[in-house]
Amino acid sequence: MATATSNPITFLWEGLDRKGSKVKGESQAASEILLKADLRRQGINPTKVKKKPKALFGSSGKKIIPKDIAIFARQLATMMTAGVPLVQSFEIIGRGHDKPAMQDLVLNVKSDVEGGTSLADALEKHPKYFDPLFCNLVGAGEQSGALEALLDKIATYKEKTEELKGKVKKALFYPTAVLIVAFIVMAILLIFVVPQFESIFKGFGADLPAFTQMVIGLSNFFQEYWYVIFFGIGLSIFAFIQAKQRSPKLRRSLDIISLKVPIIGGILEKSAIARFARTMSTMFAAGVPLVEAMDSVAGATGNALYYEATMKMKDDVATGTQLQQSMKQTGIFPNMMVQMVAIGEESGSLDEMLSKVADFYEEEVDNLVDGLSSLLEPLIMAVLGVLVGGLVIAMYLPIFKMGAVV
Repeated sequence: MATATSNPITFLWEGLDRKGSKVKGESQAASEILLKADLRRQGINPTKVKKKPKALFGSSGKKIIPKDIAIFARQLATMMTAGVPLVQSFEIIGRGHDKPAMQDLVLNVKSDVEGGTSLADALEKHPKYFDPLFCNLVGAGEQSGALEALLDKIATYKEKTEELKGKVKKALFYPTAVLIVAFIVMAILLIFVVPQFESIFKGFGADLPAFTQMVIGLSNFFQEYWYVIFFGIGLSIFAFIQAKQRSPKLRRSLDIISLKVPIIGGILEKSAIARFARTMSTMFAAGVPLVEAMDSVAGATGNALYYEATMKMKDDVATGTQLQQSMKQTGIFPNMMVQMVAIGEESGSLDEMLSKVADFYEEEVDNLVDGLSSLLEPLIMAVLGVLVGGLVIAMYLPIFKMGAVV
């Protein structure tokens, strides 16, 4: 049965301090009575206490993102390494965070730890923010008495993985941005600019060039059915996202296809390898048995093909096959990585070898993303130039035709 302190309530209060001056603030407590008692212990006579109202839409704070959890892990690791007690570390981090939602999360974990719950179990109560890998490593640190060292590894792991995700998102953003900008520019020209020329052409009393007629027809279609077009695009995107979330087969097909896309495929492939190596290195260094680590490693790759390969490797390793041999049999890991793993297994430094592999492929992803950015910047200009130039030519063709006749 959960204790009352497991879900503290946020209160807004006003009162008088020992000097009779008015003070006010915001605090968390299990109840109004306990808060008043705590304020009196601090020398404050509470005159007004009320629950903090929740925001009209959603939670009272901004949404917690993975980067917040990475920063939290680094702050906790730094404080514990400096000798600050665990509960006090949570208090400092929680009160100092600018996101109320993150404050609530940290102080909830603090309340559980104060009540005697282990840190790993307290974190497991919030699976939306702390994944099994995070909780398992914390649990390993608590059992081995090296929580500070494990928290430092977790913080480094989170920072590296979030940095890598940012690079992949940046790579995927550019092609999407090109398509969106091109569509918006074309829509504006077809809906607002082309009709102005159409009204002029009606006074010519002559047949228009086929290209011009095609553009005008497309403009008329956009003007008449623009809401259908935009609604259809929005509905299609929504349906695609829902289908992807609900269908493992579709996700697997998309993951496999994405790896074959020029440039983008190379970025996704190398990022999956980097995540595989970084996760396995972190868990192996924490003392987690190789077979047990494979579940978390598979989930961290972010690609169905590498997930399936990792789960097959788990079965192979469980039956006594060497990791490097099992990796080689999958046929999707680069030879350099297989050789590095083989050296690590023979020398007993598998975590170090995998860390070096992760560093190498993270740098490769960085270089590919920079190269893609350099490639797409002129491509954006070229695409927009072709679209705008094509529409301009279509509009001026009748004028050129009349000039030739004259």
